[in-house]
Amino acid sequence: MSTHEHDDIIDAAVRILLEEDRCLTVGFSPDGISLRFPTTRKLAEHLGIPHYYVLPRFGEMERDGLIRRAERVGISTTAAGTERLLAVMAERHGERAEEVLGAGVLRALEIRAAQASSSPEE
Repeated sequence: MSTHEHDDIIDAAVRILLEEDRCLTVGFSPDGISLRFPTTRKLAEHLGIPHYYVLPRFGEMERDGLIRRAERVGISTTAAGTERLLAVMAERHGERAEEVLGAGVLRALEIRAAQASSSPEE
């Protein structure tokens, strides 16, 4: 599956983060930036589908290298997932993202995410 095939879930996550939560939880590491993803239950509720329909999609996203799941920690984006989430955010919800995060913060996240995804792996 291509990363764009997950854009419906990513878009739903962006809408939850910007409209409901009105914040992003950001993690920085040598590997890049990670963003806290909404829970499977919250995404299912937002999409109006049963929770068990979201779980296989998360498995696909994990296999495609967009998210990582850690028990009792939650779900966060990988470097590639962060870049895709920020792209969807800018393309579809740019005005709202700037309102919530500020234009400077949004741009700084986009730059750092692009740097992380283009860095050669060691």
